[in-house]
Amino acid sequence: MTEFVLGIRFKDFVLLAGDTAAGRSIMVMKQDQDKMMKLGDEVGMLICGELGDCISFGEYIQKNIQLYRIRHGYAMSPHAAANWTRSQLAYYLRRSPYMVNMVIGGYDTDTKQTKLYFMDYLASLVEVPYAAHGYSGYFVLSVLDRFYKEDMTREEALKLLVRCLAELKKRFLINFPAFSYYFVDESGFSDKETITPEEVQVQMEGLK
Repeated sequence: MTEFVLGIRFKDFVLLAGDTAAGRSIMVMKQDQDKMMKLGDEVGMLICGELGDCISFGEYIQKNIQLYRIRHGYAMSPHAAANWTRSQLAYYLRRSPYMVNMVIGGYDTDTKQTKLYFMDYLASLVEVPYAAHGYSGYFVLSVLDRFYKEDMTREEALKLLVRCLAELKKRFLINFPAFSYYFVDESGFSDKETITPEEVQVQMEGLK
């Protein structure tokens, strides 16, 4: 729950971001963990929770969606990927449950629309304009409610992300080492970008 993953859906693209820390209890295992798992050319999944469960379930979903593409000759849409993932999490819920929470987003090349889904460890799934998991999500939802607009540009979306991370840095007890983020649109994934808390503070000064 101390982790942070965030998804924001805009008209032409989706922004997916997460912290880079991986830990258990009071111990930090890694400071360069990428919480993004690419499910297709235009579909991504941010996953957080128990580290072993994240890797096990995340790779299971990722590889089976790739297998689906090979078998059928076409990729799952964001909607299909989210619902299939939900069905698998629900199947294991009363067998060998996975303690994982996810944000799934992407660009649907058939409908020419962006999609974003919130899913928790109980396999509850809902389509949303923005979503966050972890205790840190409590701090950013009010920022998103105040400043989010669907027709934002990438530059405006990045400024919105900076506002969220600045609030997190100011209010949350834990200081994350860095945050990584991706843009997903009709052309696929952008290169991974990383921003540190120090860079957040500098950029936030320019927004005041």
